[in-house]
Amino acid sequence: MLIALTRGVSPTIGACELNFLPRQSIDLEKAIEQQRNYEKFLSEKGVKVISLPVQPHLPDAVFVEDTAIVVDEVAVIVTTGAASRRREVETVAETLDSYYPLEFLRLPGTLEGGDVIRVGRTLYVGVSRRTNLEGVNQVREILKPYDYEVVTLRIHGCLHLTTACSYLGRQTILVNREWMDCDPFAGFDLIDVPATEPWAANTVKVNGINLVSSSFPRTAELLEGRGFKPRALDLSELEKAEGGPSCLSLLFETKD
Repeated sequence: MLIALTRGVSPTIGACELNFLPRQSIDLEKAIEQQRNYEKFLSEKGVKVISLPVQPHLPDAVFVEDTAIVVDEVAVIVTTGAASRRREVETVAETLDSYYPLEFLRLPGTLEGGDVIRVGRTLYVGVSRRTNLEGVNQVREILKPYDYEVVTLRIHGCLHLTTACSYLGRQTILVNREWMDCDPFAGFDLIDVPATEPWAANTVKVNGINLVSSSFPRTAELLEGRGFKPRALDLSELEKAEGGPSCLSLLFETKD
């Protein structure tokens, strides 16, 4: 069964961490509605949604993807690169403990789940403002007994690896080459986002559907033309906080 951990929007989201976008006013009611529509989409696609309690004093807590890495055998609870976000992991760890053995990263290692893309038994991890080499090395050591390969790559000009690219399935990566080193993806089919939609590379694959933001219609058309099944969802208010489709859930499979 595919499970998604999600979390409602904090009333303080307007005070979110920002690195690459100017601060804009976020319509809280609209952001809440958009997050609920995201959960509704997941449920309609057969995903079991576990909605964690809203964290009123943690502005970025809706972006639950960043709090952990989950593979088939273990869940790795991270130390976020943004110190203001470290309290977000507590309820995520409590929930994941019901499904997996837990491992924990330790400072000075930092890593955020948005810097991780998994393809089979390979994890591609972006070294970014939030994820450092010590954090990557700790993940590599934790996963070594389970025969996972951890491949590092550099990103620049954006917050996370999943801002710059996403795995669509069928050995295909949607990518913004301006923001990352694509060499580790040699052998994959790379689809470039349109130059007019540089933020469009963040997508999430759910039971055969590739969820994209409705802010990027040309990208959706591009994916459809390549035989994928895009579904557009309005996430415009959450995008003001440097979020995208993958950021809003932590997806994992169980044997139930």
